[in-house]
Amino acid sequence: MARTLADALIETLIDWNVHVIFGLPGDGINGIMEALRTHQDKIKFLQVRHEESAAFMACAYAKYTGRLGVCLATSGPGGIHLLNGLYDAKLDGQPVLAITGAHNHDLLDTHGQQDVDLDKLFMDVSVYNCKVMGPAHVERVANLACRTAIARRGVAHLTIPTDLQLLPMKDDHRSERNVPMFKASPYFRPAPLADPEGIRAAADVLNSGKRVVMLVGQGALGARDEVLQVAELLGAPIIKALLGKAVVPDEHPLTTGSIGLLGTSASVEAMKDCDTLLTVGSSFPYIEFMPDKDQARCVQIDIDAARLSLRYPAEVGIVADSKDALKALIPLLKRKTDRKFLEGAQKTMGQWRELMEERGTRNDTPIKPQRLAWDLGKRLTDDAIVTSDSGTIATWFARQIMARGDQMFSLSGTLATMAPGLPYTLAAQYAYPGRQCVALVGDGGLSMLMADISTAVRYNLPVKIVVVSNGTLGQIKWEQMVMDGTPEFGCDLQRIDYAKVAEACGARGYHVEDPDKLGATLDAALAYDGPAVIDCVVDAYEPPLPGEITFAQARKFATAMLKGEKDRGKIIGTLLEDLLKN
Repeated sequence: MARTLADALIETLIDWNVHVIFGLPGDGINGIMEALRTHQDKIKFLQVRHEESAAFMACAYAKYTGRLGVCLATSGPGGIHLLNGLYDAKLDGQPVLAITGAHNHDLLDTHGQQDVDLDKLFMDVSVYNCKVMGPAHVERVANLACRTAIARRGVAHLTIPTDLQLLPMKDDHRSERNVPMFKASPYFRPAPLADPEGIRAAADVLNSGKRVVMLVGQGALGARDEVLQVAELLGAPIIKALLGKAVVPDEHPLTTGSIGLLGTSASVEAMKDCDTLLTVGSSFPYIEFMPDKDQARCVQIDIDAARLSLRYPAEVGIVADSKDALKALIPLLKRKTDRKFLEGAQKTMGQWRELMEERGTRNDTPIKPQRLAWDLGKRLTDDAIVTSDSGTIATWFARQIMARGDQMFSLSGTLATMAPGLPYTLAAQYAYPGRQCVALVGDGGLSMLMADISTAVRYNLPVKIVVVSNGTLGQIKWEQMVMDGTPEFGCDLQRIDYAKVAEACGARGYHVEDPDKLGATLDAALAYDGPAVIDCVVDAYEPPLPGEITFAQARKFATAMLKGEKDRGKIIGTLLEDLLKN
């Protein structure tokens, strides 16, 4: 059988070391599906129940492996469904290739069925975006799409008219200047070396600082040893953006944990009191948690020059890989003998850890969400891959699950979208079949894409999905009250029995409401050798309090209560109980 355009596309992906494509079939990609069928010994197609899941899985695959993630969808609505997951990849800087079908090439823009100009629709989300024009075109653009996605750490998109996909490669007209294409050449990874003059200038700034803090993000995930060495030399507390949770273990004495609304009081205070800031591989977006204007001198290390001074003005910017830059910096740093700033942060962090343990071990009924996250964290293996979703769930994920060993953690960072918890975990389990892969998700987020529990069953992916079931869109509820000063509205959810949903999909379902049975339920679920869902009913009125409550937040909360918040009695009662027990 003649080699087709679709064959050439799939073979190019194989040359780029792509092992799996996440997607959903459709008549707009029938030719590509046929090529996947005939090449399934070299590349796998993993079918999902919703294209949004496919894009999330491609993003997560890139995050957890460092390799190119690929997703596939049909023309029109299928491609449209990819967009949310692709924006997740764009905003968190992950290399993803999206392949979509298109209407017949000679019927485009004639008001045909599912005729959507996906190349135009994808213009904003993509760093590379191309409509394939024929067999003589596909190899060049497929190579360039893969290379650009990796080089620019973003989304590349190819859309291919359905009637071109099965055209034989040899039959296509080749323009005079289009000489036959060579095979994909290897990717030459850039290795920007830290400028020696910049390194010396950075060392001068850091050595002169008296109260230095480090803010580390996902760009520092491969530089744990170097981060710890620099922190030890500078006497600097290590503050972690959420995507950098695994940079150093949460119980390490040099870290004050996360920053932001879901961060620790120790991180907030350290940032307020510092006179020097060293940011490593982070674009942490909440500038209100950065030092005040003119408070601190700043050194920033990032592989992307466009990210320098994005959140706080950098006096010295170093464009380089975090690990390489820190290695070059370490010999020039002088160990600070005055450790008072670090010791003060450690004392505050010790108090915070005690508070988190107290909240994580309470035996209240309904179960406190902190208790669920705490008990789960204690049971995770040292190489577990843990994913969360967006909402109040991210607060418990950040605070009560202590990163340790070689564990990996992720969630939708900058986009902060709901729903990726399950697909992220599916992708992680596919990439690392021998590791424990667990999602801590909310009932609101899981309900959006819960049909993909059946995907775990179909491919025998033994993921564990732990549902914090509080019957409300919790983060939105608290934002309405605390940020806007209005009573919650439209946030309550109809109860779903997720254990029964799991069983209906062919997975094992567990349900728990009694705190005395929580540990045993988690033990049983984690020990089960297949996919499982643990549906845990928790206190719906437990607030995700920030590390430090501002007067404005307290005033708006009080305003919301006075305006007629329907659950104000239960909410105020929970807050008072928390204060008394703490």
